[in-house]
Amino acid sequence: MFCLKNKEAVITGGGSGIGKAISQLFAAQGARIHIVELNREVAEQVAADIKEIKGDAIVWEANVTNRTQVKQVLNKIGKIDILINNAGIAHVGNVENTSEADFDRVFNVNVKGTYNMLYAAVPIMKAGGGGVILNMASIASLVGITDRFAYSMSKGAIFAMSLSVARDYLSDKIRCNTISPARVHTPFVDGFISKNYPGRENETFEKLSQSQPIGRMGTPEEVAHLALYLCSDEASFISGNDYPIDGGFVKLNN
Repeated sequence: MFCLKNKEAVITGGGSGIGKAISQLFAAQGARIHIVELNREVAEQVAADIKEIKGDAIVWEANVTNRTQVKQVLNKIGKIDILINNAGIAHVGNVENTSEADFDRVFNVNVKGTYNMLYAAVPIMKAGGGGVILNMASIASLVGITDRFAYSMSKGAIFAMSLSVARDYLSDKIRCNTISPARVHTPFVDGFISKNYPGRENETFEKLSQSQPIGRMGTPEEVAHLALYLCSDEASFISGNDYPIDGGFVKLNN
């Protein structure tokens, strides 16, 4: 079950955190991994780790906000069975203290970056007879999160775009779903806490962990296993759906 042998999987932001876990798991299941990453150094390390377990991984250095770069990379890849739009950034702030520059930065990476990948990948998938797209949304697209105005905007857009793609390409055998994680413990989270809550790192980490009813943050590997199911042939009847992986945050936080 969940075999990805002979599949070509493109993963943005595959050099760290959730993207790294997905890259490693999908490679272990037989896929050839194409890591599209701005940071070549971390991506090369993930590719090396994959090759150590006899997997196959290729690194493509590109900025997802640059449509020309994205199209060039995906055209070189040539065949895409699975696309995972995982690259993204966060921002702390409400509507009053979110600057236009910060709003544009979050929009360009999270929304336009996903659009650029979809724009370039869908024609390739159509020509190849279909494929699977998985976009990384967030519980912030489902419920209100304090001081996450720009971030919530971007993830809500990803959720809506995914529904549109799922509907438009049913006849082309392209499935499109989203995953909406709550807080997942990654190096990104540690850096985020350090930057925005200096001197209160341990306190903030514990507070954020306890905000999930299950009492902890998720792990990248837990998200990767859900991604594997949704991108496998076993999930061939699933399209246009969102899957919260949130330790009970959305439904059990009373």
